[in-house]
Amino acid sequence: MPPGPGGPPRGFPPSAPFPQAPPQFPPQTPPPAPLLTRVRGLVQQALGIYAGGPAQPGLQAAAARLEEPLRVAIAGRIKSGKSTLLNALVGQELAATDAGECTRVVTWYRDGHTYRVMAHPRQGPPRQLPPGPSGGLLDSDLGGMRAQDIDRLVVDWPSPSLKTMTLIDTPGMDSLSTELSRRTETALNEPGGGPSAADAVVYLMRHIHTSDVRFLETFRDDPTERRPINTIGVLARADEVGHGRPEALESAARVADRYRVDPRVQALCQTVVPVAGLLASTAATLREDEFRAIEMLAEAPEDDVEQMLLTAARFANREMPDLDLSPARRAALLDRFGLFGIRLSVRLRYTGVAGTAGALSRELLTRSGLQPLREALLSRFAGRAEVLKARSALLAVESAIRRYPVPAAQHLLHDLEIVTSGAHEFAEVRLLDGIRVGSLMLTDTERESAERLLGGGGVEIWQRLGVEPDTPPTEMQRVARAALTQWQRRAEHPASARDVRQASRVLVRTCEGLLVGALGSW
Repeated sequence: MPPGPGGPPRGFPPSAPFPQAPPQFPPQTPPPAPLLTRVRGLVQQALGIYAGGPAQPGLQAAAARLEEPLRVAIAGRIKSGKSTLLNALVGQELAATDAGECTRVVTWYRDGHTYRVMAHPRQGPPRQLPPGPSGGLLDSDLGGMRAQDIDRLVVDWPSPSLKTMTLIDTPGMDSLSTELSRRTETALNEPGGGPSAADAVVYLMRHIHTSDVRFLETFRDDPTERRPINTIGVLARADEVGHGRPEALESAARVADRYRVDPRVQALCQTVVPVAGLLASTAATLREDEFRAIEMLAEAPEDDVEQMLLTAARFANREMPDLDLSPARRAALLDRFGLFGIRLSVRLRYTGVAGTAGALSRELLTRSGLQPLREALLSRFAGRAEVLKARSALLAVESAIRRYPVPAAQHLLHDLEIVTSGAHEFAEVRLLDGIRVGSLMLTDTERESAERLLGGGGVEIWQRLGVEPDTPPTEMQRVARAALTQWQRRAEHPASARDVRQASRVLVRTCEGLLVGALGSW
């Protein structure tokens, strides 16, 4: 049996020896070079060997990728709300949400100095597309090109949200057009075992469908991992889970909770977050004229408005002579808010919770679930950006060596294995994966502590130690020393299984690093 916290294993006699190892400070040996530095060196060696050959372009792309923001793809089945969620994350109506030509092409959104759209054809050089009548991508055309002839669109847009990660919008999976599904799979799962174009994926789902499982199983740049650290699930269109009822978002939260503990889902993604994407997108881009329309509805007789909001058809067509909202304006509100969003907004305005457009925007954002998703992206993806990008680059090197075997490159496979097996960052990732699928005999308390220390809930020191952000350094040191002592004892206890001792040693090294970080925060 695994030990309880701070004591000998349950089920062993009291006389069983339990080493009382004193806390050890980190060894004073020089620290290894940062992970990205080592990976950059491997990529440069490979470029020297393959210079002028067919592997060179892919290796050059891998080298450039190490210096770029993290690439996060937004994927899911058709009509799952991918483009709507992307607009919410960026806080701008950038991505087309209707079934136009642009939605049939993989589109990258990255931070830039000015607005620009570049089309990268499958053959020929990139070309800039003219803006549409509105000046944006929403109504832009492909400049006479066909969607099937374009590898990707790249949209540059000045946005703080895009500084830390490039977002990749993909065509819907499981589309009636197998060509569209193939484009997404090709974009995110490189044939031949090469690295994916994305370092991580936000996957939108409404129910677990066989196509969801198939795609998530293939998006693994390390097949030895049973639970990928580079995938977050989103219970999309969360307001529709409860059929638009007032408690719909609470119902969606309960469904997401069940998904998070479902072994099938646990094997496919780190966590599941419920998000009402349309509500979030509208809240992020709410206009004053839309708020005035909500005010009109809130000021009309309550019973009449309730009857009007029973269905979308009634809202669009019901006659209300005293309400100055034309059918066209009502239709626009439905497109922007959805029926649930209109109901919620009217209630917030009627009760005085949201008395201004700014207040309504903040309330809708809070209730949409977008902020927990943003926090998950920052803590689980942006916080591990170096690890995720390093894994992509190492896969590019390995793919080149195996695809184009030459004697001069064989030693790189050995060097690659040393980096992969020796980097503590990768050891943490592997251990986190093992803990989450329950392959280690740990108590619930130990499992929770280990996940937190390994960065399962965020990689900042205070998040790993489970303290508040403004905790004094002396208290962080105390918590780090206590964790170090706990896992040193676990690693040295004779009753601990071999895999538990190995895991404990990884956690000891993690705690040593956290103690150094806490000491450095003075």
